[in-house]
Amino acid sequence: MNWEKLLSDKRFGMESYHEKTKRERTDFQRDYDRLIFSAPFRRLQNKTQVFPLPGSIFVHNRLTHSLEVACVGRSLGDMCGKQLFKSSKQECFALLEMGSIVSAACLAHDLGNPPFGHSGEEAISTYFSEGNGKEWIKKLQSQGERVSDFTHFEGNANSLRLLTHQFNGRREGGFAMTYSTLSSIVKYPYTSLSCDPQKGKFGFFASEESDYQRIANELGLIKINETPLQYARHPLVYLVEAADDICYQIMDIEDAHKLKLLSTEECIELMLHFFPEEKKNRALKIMSMVDDKNEKMAYLRSSVIGILIDECSRIFIENETDILQGRFDKSLIKYIGEVPKSAYMNCSKIAVEKIYRSQIVVDIELAGFRIIGFLLDCLLDAVRNPGKKYSELLIKRIPEQYEKSNVGDYTKTQAVIDYISGMTDIYALDLYRKITGMSLPSL
Repeated sequence: MNWEKLLSDKRFGMESYHEKTKRERTDFQRDYDRLIFSAPFRRLQNKTQVFPLPGSIFVHNRLTHSLEVACVGRSLGDMCGKQLFKSSKQECFALLEMGSIVSAACLAHDLGNPPFGHSGEEAISTYFSEGNGKEWIKKLQSQGERVSDFTHFEGNANSLRLLTHQFNGRREGGFAMTYSTLSSIVKYPYTSLSCDPQKGKFGFFASEESDYQRIANELGLIKINETPLQYARHPLVYLVEAADDICYQIMDIEDAHKLKLLSTEECIELMLHFFPEEKKNRALKIMSMVDDKNEKMAYLRSSVIGILIDECSRIFIENETDILQGRFDKSLIKYIGEVPKSAYMNCSKIAVEKIYRSQIVVDIELAGFRIIGFLLDCLLDAVRNPGKKYSELLIKRIPEQYEKSNVGDYTKTQAVIDYISGMTDIYALDLYRKITGMSLPSL
């Protein structure tokens, strides 16, 4: 792969307009702005990241997480792009736009995630693999459809669909993003037929397979396998992934501190492990200048993020050749220096033990499974049996942009999932209550 092809500002769905207009603001910067002003991005403010949406204590939601990931991603992209440009034998000025591409991709990386955090993905998958959706899956199998798209539902693949699919009444190309931004979002560039049965990760549904092929061919991505289809990652995926890895790990620790799941002393100790010995004393000295414990944590958090940005940038530059040849096989965070890597792994261990298994996190997961499972039951039955009076009422709740009439069963299933995955936590809970009769509209 080569950077000249990989960094393309051609817009998906608007190829015929390419290079007809020139602006001071680059197309990659316009990608970022287009996402910021979009309705799906705004809805992330009411979607759970890890902890339930805030009461008296403000913790991260999907929106604040995505904004922070975009900030870290811009730093990673800018640092790597400038270094690559300096060492490049040819003047590929698009390298200087890497920060804009990565930050836009970071904004979009969670757009396809359903409500109630990562448990929302599991709720959809298990509904079809273990729950009431098993019978529906058998019918789809008999029709030759790719049922693994549903039994291993993946938010990353749903993000690509949301950005590229032409929903009813919408323009061709969906968000009409640049090819490079779209490709930088796809962490797992293969179909659900190639995914790891345990992890269930993949990058595009059957409905978007030809679209991704079009993007991959334009950018010159290496094709690893034809059937089932599999590509090497776009190099910038590694930077998007690193930004996400850095933010969720460090910010989950900070949120746990605010919620008193971890003590101040525990958090300070976790953060200090990222520093080499010669810099620990300086960090302690700076912390001693303030008494506020949240200010101390903010200083440590920013310093640790800076360390991890430097480390991941270094690994990316050192492995540029392997990355471009499709031989780099792990996330950047796996290759950082021993001191920060040991500290990062320790944070991961503590997060599993004391954060992700905490009662408030488990409670939101339980609620998510119940609500999403119930909505899938009702809405799938409605689109399968549209002639029923009750079905007619339910179908009226599904926006017109979703294709639910005069289409095949696979597309109907996608329409229901599109609707549910686009919901905020609050909207899903409100619809659940109204369908069950637990609440009524205000008169």
